[in-house]
Amino acid sequence: QVQLVESGGGLVQAGGSLKLSCVASGLTFSDSAMGWFRQAPGKDREYVASIMRNGDETYYADSVNGRFTISRDNAKNTVYLQMDDLKLEDTAVYHCAATTPYSDYDYTYWGRGAQVTVSS
Repeated sequence: QVQLVESGGGLVQAGGSLKLSCVASGLTFSDSAMGWFRQAPGKDREYVASIMRNGDETYYADSVNGRFTISRDNAKNTVYLQMDDLKLEDTAVYHCAATTPYSDYDYTYWGRGAQVTVSS
C-alpha cells in the first residue's frame, strides 16, 4: 500500500520560510516523479512544483518560481519543498503526489496534506 506523509507545515509570517517534507512508502520511490500541489479554501487544487525521477529536472508554477525549491533524496524516499518569501496567497493545504512508475505526469498517489498558513 502506497503512503505519502507530509510534515513541516505551520503558521508563519509573510516573508518567512517553511520547509515541507513528504516521506513515501510502498513504492519504488526512484521510479516516480514527485510533485507538490496546494488547495486554498474555496479554490481548486493547483500545481506548485515537480521533480523528475533522478532529480535532474525541476519545474515550478509561475506564482512560486524563484521563491520555492523542490528537491528529493531517493535514499530517504523523501521529497522536500523549501518555501521562502512566503506571501499571504500561499496559504493552503499542500499535498505531495507521486506518479505511476516511469511516468512524468500521471500523479496517482496523494498524501493527506499539510496546512501552511501565512499571516500578515
